[in-house]
Amino acid sequence: MADDLFTLGGRTYGSRLIVGTGKYRDFAETRAAIDASGTEIVTVAVRRVNITDPAQANLLDHLDLSRITILPNTAGCYTAADAIRTARLAREAGVGALVKVEVIGDERTLFPDMAATIEASKVLVAEGFIVLPYIVDDPVACQRLADLGCAAVMPLAAPIGSGLGIRNPTNLRIIVEQACVPVIVDAGVGTASDVALAMELGCDAVLLNTAIAGARDPIGMAEAMRLGVQAGRKAFLAGRIGSKLYATASSPLDGRIE
Repeated sequence: MADDLFTLGGRTYGSRLIVGTGKYRDFAETRAAIDASGTEIVTVAVRRVNITDPAQANLLDHLDLSRITILPNTAGCYTAADAIRTARLAREAGVGALVKVEVIGDERTLFPDMAATIEASKVLVAEGFIVLPYIVDDPVACQRLADLGCAAVMPLAAPIGSGLGIRNPTNLRIIVEQACVPVIVDAGVGTASDVALAMELGCDAVLLNTAIAGARDPIGMAEAMRLGVQAGRKAFLAGRIGSKLYATASSPLDGRIE
């Protein structure tokens, strides 16, 4: 697996797990979970976590930035204008041009506003951002965003923080089959088997936060997620057997060695 690298925004990574930084008890736990997960990309909510004021406690001071790429996101934005403004703020703070675009359309489900997401993504791509949009599991929307120049598409597995796992594997499979950019499952996974399934479907990576931060043992769950990604990816590359209605003998009568 050492040569099975994940490329995003012109950079290559050994890990296909992207981890969020919210909901931990403190920065020490955040750092420990990130280390246990093996991730090389972490997301930071620009509107909720301080990354700009050096006079205040800063998450970035607790991360190994020599090996970690920061992925700022526009969590908490409800309009395209807010998302665009937040992305610009992150770039001005020196975080870089990589950005996860998240425009919420419904406060209860936290489902994305697709029209606003497409609008914000179009503007930010034109401004030179490397855009990763958080979207519903809609193959048409994924194709449209890829055509706009987004560096990846990030369809949800289930509502943010729900832990429900992948609700629509069929749509994800279609998205993967037609994708010309990386497909990153984002939101809704609950445990390592959900992560493994996403990888077995052929997704390029998985982004999660609550499933680790909200676990009874976040550090243990971070390690489990790392192993789940590895197992699922290996299974995908190995090629599973086809599904059959009836049994097939493991030791066939013809051609057997005696």
